[in-house]
Amino acid sequence: MKFTGRVFVFGDDIDTDAIIPARYLNKSDPEHLKAHCMEDADPTFPEKVKPGDIIVAGKNFGCGSSREHAPLAIKASGVSCVIAESFARIFYRNAINIGLPILEVSIKDLVGDGDTVTVDLDGGTVEVGGKTLKAQAFPPELMKIMQAGGLIAYVKKELGGGGSGE
Repeated sequence: MKFTGRVFVFGDDIDTDAIIPARYLNKSDPEHLKAHCMEDADPTFPEKVKPGDIIVAGKNFGCGSSREHAPLAIKASGVSCVIAESFARIFYRNAINIGLPILEVSIKDLVGDGDTVTVDLDGGTVEVGGKTLKAQAFPPELMKIMQAGGLIAYVKKELGGGGSGE
């Protein structure tokens, strides 16, 4: 899985309320969530983000609550990957469960909004500014979940029921 996209840079400790504010959790519809994704961190993000864009952040991305709405809102926005120095563990797991590609590597200080990076999820690398940085690649079992589009799609596929990601 390889992605090239335009970058949106955020800082450290971006919590789930900044990703999808609690005031919008009256619905879990992805279209509703994407309309408010990251708006407390950047009010213009929902209008600016395009399919294939990449979020880059610092330490502890996705901290706060255990709500699955946060990675769902990001995925619904069309973001192809989130790259952060570190992720809150529950966000990390929720992202895998819904099939949102994430990588842990520190590039926040190497890029600015609008820059382009290339991610090779299989190899666990990120190309930025002519450099290739090594991240922790997913183990084969987790790559299968990502390639299927999330845990539910993976289980359906393994059980012979297809796997639409729904």
